[in-house]
Amino acid sequence: MSRFINLEFGDLSEGRCEPEETVKDESYYLSEAQQHFENGCFEPALRAYARVLEHNPQNPAAWAGQVRMLIELGEAHEASLWCDKALERFPQEADLLAAKAVALARIGELDDALGFSDASFEGSGDSAYLWLARAEVLLARKERRAAFCFERSGQVANHTWVTQWMASRLRLAYRQPALALQHARSAMELGPTVFLVWLQLGLCQQALGMVTPAGTSFTRALELNPDCLEAQRALKLTQQMDAWTQLRLWLRRLLSS
Repeated sequence: MSRFINLEFGDLSEGRCEPEETVKDESYYLSEAQQHFENGCFEPALRAYARVLEHNPQNPAAWAGQVRMLIELGEAHEASLWCDKALERFPQEADLLAAKAVALARIGELDDALGFSDASFEGSGDSAYLWLARAEVLLARKERRAAFCFERSGQVANHTWVTQWMASRLRLAYRQPALALQHARSAMELGPTVFLVWLQLGLCQQALGMVTPAGTSFTRALELNPDCLEAQRALKLTQQMDAWTQLRLWLRRLLSS
């Protein structure tokens, strides 16, 4: 329940040292939430979305953002509950319906997840997230139609690194490292100076036993963001991989290709 308290009231100690001329309004916190998300900082993004709702409880994007951050933080049950609360206010909000579908997919309620995904396409709008959510539901159901959804998400978002990065993370989470690597490479081409892209590329390469390229990718990520703890840990793990581990991962890659 502690996270719910944070969602409703935020952290009142935040931002006390900011310049006086900074106007911390709804748009400020919405922008801050997006920046945190694009830096892979999901907990601060969650708090920023809560701040948006303090200014405007009728902002459906902030409600959807909160649910999505809870999902990213591995709190699928909590995300589902919070989504129900949001859908009471916005029962036709497409991104909320899609987020509910993802939460249910992660819980294992796959038929209901598909139903909410269907419902998300019945309203107006055609966001990239709707297609990413659909792809995840299909992956969870072990269906083979996810590729079209990933492609469609990229088209809707006009092929941004964020969408490709998210697609790669999903593929990797569902143990499809070779396909995840394809998305990571696309993300790298679209955002070559983004440390998260290099981190994701390295994680895919590491999962495939591509030790040397993975080390190079993690090193590049740390050049762009020396404080990235995940890249530090991943680089150390890669350097410690013994020959047997490398061979086992290489064989797995060979058999899955």
